[in-house]
Amino acid sequence: MDLLQQIRAKAKLNRKRIVLPEGTEERTLKAANEALEEGLAQIILIGNPEEIKSMASNMGLGQISKATIVDPLKHEKKETYINLMLELRKSKGLTLEEASKLIEDPLYLAVLMIKNGDADGEVAGANNATGDVLRPAFQYVKTAPGISVVSGAFIMILKDKEFGENGIMVFADCAVHPNPTDKELAEIAVATGRTTQAIAGFEPRIAMLSFSTKGSASHEMVDKVVRATKIAKEMAPDLQIDGELQADAAIIEAIGQKKAPGSAIAGKANVLVFPTLETGNIAYKLVERLAHCQAIGPVLQGMAAPINDLSRGCSVSDITNLIAITANQAAGLK
Repeated sequence: MDLLQQIRAKAKLNRKRIVLPEGTEERTLKAANEALEEGLAQIILIGNPEEIKSMASNMGLGQISKATIVDPLKHEKKETYINLMLELRKSKGLTLEEASKLIEDPLYLAVLMIKNGDADGEVAGANNATGDVLRPAFQYVKTAPGISVVSGAFIMILKDKEFGENGIMVFADCAVHPNPTDKELAEIAVATGRTTQAIAGFEPRIAMLSFSTKGSASHEMVDKVVRATKIAKEMAPDLQIDGELQADAAIIEAIGQKKAPGSAIAGKANVLVFPTLETGNIAYKLVERLAHCQAIGPVLQGMAAPINDLSRGCSVSDITNLIAITANQAAGLK
């Protein structure tokens, strides 16, 4: 069973409630039908019920009848969510008129459902820009306790099984935060470790990457990684974390033993934490193309509840996979 099959199998065990605010988007509707058919999650679709039912009928999507469909303009909990919005944003001066309008936006409605305990996670972005998906999440769901930064991890499935965990590695941050501070970098490392446990299903061995290994170079950028490693270890003593390590020292055992003797991570890392977004983004794209690797993600991490953003060029299978991943994240948080 490959990793994606494992992820889907695990999702079936948890049956989390995943809300899809783009309920009238064709690919999303097809993915919802597939997720319901496989039993990956309980699906909540936001959109005009008649339009959703008509589209499902025209496309022969027989499972959509099992979904919960919420009309953003009129539903039984509308006033509850408006009051919750007003309570959470009163310090920002949110008015009743503004809240009454915002709650009819499916992206806002989705996160209020999560905040109120009526859904466990969200998948969106097939029809909306990343900023539009994340803005309501930052305002209402916010970050997890002890975490101040949201980051994006990629699960890298390599053909060469020598690396990582039988060819599986997790890279972060490759998608969100351009230049994290030492504390933020530590938070990214811990969040990536938790993502690895929840989704990939193995114990993370986390390498904090730099252009230096154990003091081989002196620079403020190296110092940041050294401090981040110390902070991360204090934040999560149960996780295996080491740094600063160069990439070859992190993943090649002979080099790791030579450059960082005694390290439990050097040469054996299955999670790579990059010092900046540019290094992480460049690295994952190079590995994806040059090593003909499958890159799954980005999986957003650090939120108090799993909210994942799709590329607007995503396929139906991309959406279905992200539904399963989001369900696993939700189970991990519980």
